[in-house]
Amino acid sequence: MNQFQLFDSVKLKEEIPLEDGGTAPEGCVGSIVEVFNNGEAYMVELFGGWVTDTEDGDFTASTPEAADSFMETIGVETVMPQQIRLVTPAREAVGVRAQLLALVNELPENTLEEVRDFAEFLKQKRTEAKAS
Repeated sequence: MNQFQLFDSVKLKEEIPLEDGGTAPEGCVGSIVEVFNNGEAYMVELFGGWVTDTEDGDFTASTPEAADSFMETIGVETVMPQQIRLVTPAREAVGVRAQLLALVNELPENTLEEVRDFAEFLKQKRTEAKAS
């Protein structure tokens, strides 16, 4: 089993170079967006500070409380498991629908058909329960 899962919130344990220059500092937060070879490596979207858009398309420093603020992406890099630590598991960071979508995207076609059939069964069961 993977040490980390898709959409887990993680923090860098060490400084890493960014592909397009600069570095992401130790303690930089990110989110796992891809898992390679059953957890041998992870693609992590790394975030900088809080910003908001300006009218001319630039970013300006902001706070999490400000309307329309978000954390700026500073890079999407491949990291090794020993370079990151878990901050928030995906099950706490994203909703069930996002988790299911990520899982479904990994399944072969014949398994997808089984998942679809089970989902239709659950829907029918719920409809019958509402009718009674």
